[in-house]
Amino acid sequence: MPYLKKIRLDEMPPASSYLSRLPVVRFLSSVEALPLEKPVTFFVGENGTGKSTLLEAIAVCLGFNPEGGSLDHAFSTKDTHSDLSRFLSVGRAASPKDAFFLRAESFYNAASYLDETSPLRRYGGVSLHAQSHGEAFLSLIENRFEGDGLYLLDEPEAALSPQRLLTLLVAVDRLVKNRSQFVIATHSPILMAYPNADILAFSDSGLRKTTLRQTQDFRITKQFLDDPDRMLYHLLKEDDALG
Repeated sequence: MPYLKKIRLDEMPPASSYLSRLPVVRFLSSVEALPLEKPVTFFVGENGTGKSTLLEAIAVCLGFNPEGGSLDHAFSTKDTHSDLSRFLSVGRAASPKDAFFLRAESFYNAASYLDETSPLRRYGGVSLHAQSHGEAFLSLIENRFEGDGLYLLDEPEAALSPQRLLTLLVAVDRLVKNRSQFVIATHSPILMAYPNADILAFSDSGLRKTTLRQTQDFRITKQFLDDPDRMLYHLLKEDDALG
């Protein structure tokens, strides 16, 4: 542990590519490598900073289907993944016994493939399509993730309620204690609260290690929950003024 040790940009994408303008790509071009040192690493930051693009590229470098699944899942509905994996390399300490790339964006496609090719007992005995999005998401994690594994999760909060996010934290902890590593792109302060994790914040100025309470996601969520009426008053007042 960890199975995945570092990410390195071997070559800068061409200037004509949008990838060269992504903050995370500019950051990777300025360092020798990005180390992954903890059992759980979070990629956090505003939309468009490159966290999901980087996670997808890592997955493709490792041999995953860009739409998600385990290493032996061969399906494709539409080729929309970026070319960033062509310019990256990943450093590994060992090969995990289990591995899975789970992304909310294309989970329906992965679930369809699993229903057609895998015994239902591996996913709780019920078709993933016979469950709600969130139930299927958790069922897959709780039944399919076996430990001794490397798991890449892209914005799992898109499928889960706050209560279910707490359930996910318990599942992550169980797997970490069974020699597993997670890399998770997320906006969820609930997930970021997992103890002893590295939180890497992506921004227009690059990438830095941070803490839960310093993340923009935590600060905005806390500000809203502390006084939702006040925040809504100012937000909607400004909206009326613009109208």
